Amino acid sequence: MPSSLPPSRLPASPGSVPTVATIDLAALAHNVAVTRQRLSATCEIIAVVKADAYGHGAVPVSRALLDLGIGMLAVSTVPEGVELREAGIRAPILLLGPLAPDQLPEVIAQKLTPVICDLGLAQALARLLKPSPAPFPVHVKVDTGMGRLGFTPAEMASVLQADEFKGPLHLEGVLTHLADADGDDHSYTERQLRAFNSVVAQVAAAGLSVPFIHAANSAAILAHPCSHFTAVRPGLMLYGYHMLASLPDQVTLKPLLTLRTRIAAIRAIQPGESVSYNRSFIAKRPSRIAVLPIGYADGYSRALSNKACVLVHGRRAPVVGRVCMDLTMADVTDIPDVQPGDEVILIGRQGREVITAQDVADWQDSIPYEVLCGLGPRVRREYFGTR
Repeated sequence: MPSSLPPSRLPASPGSVPTVATIDLAALAHNVAVTRQRLSATCEIIAVVKADAYGHGAVPVSRALLDLGIGMLAVSTVPEGVELREAGIRAPILLLGPLAPDQLPEVIAQKLTPVICDLGLAQALARLLKPSPAPFPVHVKVDTGMGRLGFTPAEMASVLQADEFKGPLHLEGVLTHLADADGDDHSYTERQLRAFNSVVAQVAAAGLSVPFIHAANSAAILAHPCSHFTAVRPGLMLYGYHMLASLPDQVTLKPLLTLRTRIAAIRAIQPGESVSYNRSFIAKRPSRIAVLPIGYADGYSRALSNKACVLVHGRRAPVVGRVCMDLTMADVTDIPDVQPGDEVILIGRQGREVITAQDVADWQDSIPYEVLCGLGPRVRREYFGTR
C-alpha cells in the first residue's frame, strides 16, 4: 500500500484540487513481477488497461507497463484504443469488447486488434481489407461457458476453415473467458478449460500456427496454472487486488491507488440535529462533523452513507449522513484537534490504519473493480514511483 504523504493544515492554494488519487508505479512494477513469477518463461502478458486502467489512468499506466516489458495491451472499446494511439503508444492493442461494422474503418486506421465473435464481423472486416497486401491480425473468442460473446466450441471447426482467415485476416489469437476462476469450487473452471482445450486441439489439427492462446484472468493466473496456455490477461492483480478467498503462499500484491482529500469545514452539531439529506443521521451527543469535498459525482458511492469510514490523523472516522453529489461528511468527534485542511484518506494508508478498495467494496455491497473503475474525472491522478 503506498505510504501516506505528510498531512498539512495549510489551506489549498486557489485553483488547486483537494481530492487526488495518487498512483504508485513502483507497486505496479511489483505486481507485474508477481504475475511473471506465476508464469512460464514463454508465456506472454496481455495487460488489461480497459476502463481507464481500472480507474488508474490508461495512458500513464500503459506507458509504465511498456517500460516494464509488457508487449501487448488490452482495452474494451475503440475510443479506449484510440486514446492510447493518440498518446503515441504503438504497441499492439487488443479490443476485447464487441464491435459494430461502422467502427471497423477506425479499427483498421488505428491498427487495433479486434476480437472476432461472429463471422459476419470477420466478413465485413475482410471486405474492407481486400486492397491491403498484409494480413490483419485478429483474435477469435470462444464461449466455453461465460454465456456472453463468442463462438461455441462446436462452431469453431467451421470458423477455423473460413476463407477470411486464409487471406485478409491473420488468426493471431484464440481466447476464452472464465466465469468462476475466483470461486472455491473449481469444477466449472475445469469444465471450461476442457472445452477450450478441445478448441486448441482443433486449431492444431487444422495446421494453424496461432501464437496467442489465452484464457486466464487474474484469478486464474493465481489459482489455475493449467489455464495459462501461451498468454494471460491480468487486470485486477496489476492494480493490487484479487477476488480469491486467499492468495497462494508467498504471493503479495500491492495496491497502487491512494484516494485522499482535505477537510473543507468542521461543523459543530448538538444532540437531535441531523446531517445531510433525509436526516438519516441524527446526533445523539455534541458532535464535530468534517465536511469532505468528495461525493458520488467523484465515484464515492451514495451506498457508503452511514457505513464507510475514512482516516483522519491515523484514526477511523465514520461517514455519517447521506453521501451527496459533491460532499461527504465524517464524524471526527473522537479524534482530537481536527481542523479544516487536514488530510483525509478514503482509500489507502494513514499511520497504522489502512482502508482498501476491498473494504470500500464491502461497505457498499460491491467489488473492488467497481470501486476503482468508478473514480471519476474530477479526481485528479498523480503518479510517483517510476518514470
